[in-house]
Amino acid sequence: MSAQVIDGRACARVLKESLSADVSCLREEGAAFGLATILVGDDYGSAAYERRLRRLADGLGVPYQPHPLPTGTSQDELIALVEVLNDDPAVSGILILRPLPAHIDEAAVFQAIDPRNDIEAVHPENAGLLALGVPRFVPSTAASVFHLLDTWLDLAGEDRADFYHRSLIVVVGRSNNVGKPAISLGYERQATVESIDEWADRTTGIGRHTRRADVLIVAAGKAGLIKAEHVSENAVVIDVGINPQTGPDGRVHMVGDVDYASVAPRVRAITPVPGGVGPVTDVWLMRNTVLAARLLAQHPAGDTSALPEPTDSLVEAS
Repeated sequence: MSAQVIDGRACARVLKESLSADVSCLREEGAAFGLATILVGDDYGSAAYERRLRRLADGLGVPYQPHPLPTGTSQDELIALVEVLNDDPAVSGILILRPLPAHIDEAAVFQAIDPRNDIEAVHPENAGLLALGVPRFVPSTAASVFHLLDTWLDLAGEDRADFYHRSLIVVVGRSNNVGKPAISLGYERQATVESIDEWADRTTGIGRHTRRADVLIVAAGKAGLIKAEHVSENAVVIDVGINPQTGPDGRVHMVGDVDYASVAPRVRAITPVPGGVGPVTDVWLMRNTVLAARLLAQHPAGDTSALPEPTDSLVEAS
């Protein structure tokens, strides 16, 4: 058996074409919009992500404000910058790149973001709306996982509803930005969903859970965690991991949480790293930036009813 490779780059190109038209419409309407990113410190993965977003924004014509800060930036200084960006009419989306330094309370910083600018749904209000099934924004990585799944199902000639209704989705990793939103998206599709984390690997054995999965979503942040013995032959494997590794030549390259070489020959379909979830995530973040501009235009400051139209529900958003 040889897995079908789910091509994230091809999927991202299609999304980008649609998004480019939306950006052109915003410009013609004279709407203010733009993305601001904040990077505290020099985490390799975060810095690489920021560079990708910069290139994508430039290619789409989305105004972009990068805000690199030193590792020693205080929590108060970071929150002060967030508040400045909240009030900037040229910023419709704010992204705080993670991980943050240990001395900064992540939750306090996220709570400082205006929910209408919170394109990754990390503010408590937006996280709650997502859990209730009425999201203002669907977080980009989790949304991209299911967009890739839905696109692959269409190409494979599978009925989406039937597939999800009979499938067990196992999500490895419970992060607030990927694992937990992915669980919500699986629930919304009426799949059976199981959530596990590193403790399964340390106690009962991770394979006990992952071998049962029809769809295995791996977002644990541990390179090569999932190997051939951890998957079933008919599984669809979505690898969210982005782990920098230094090769024999001294160059840094990215590898996933899945040991691609051993898993790919065994499963039904798989996303590669790089070239899988990442490219779609980048475009989806820009999509949320454009959506935020629309909501800001429709609902001025003080109006807390800025929720998406029905077509942007958890099911239809991807």
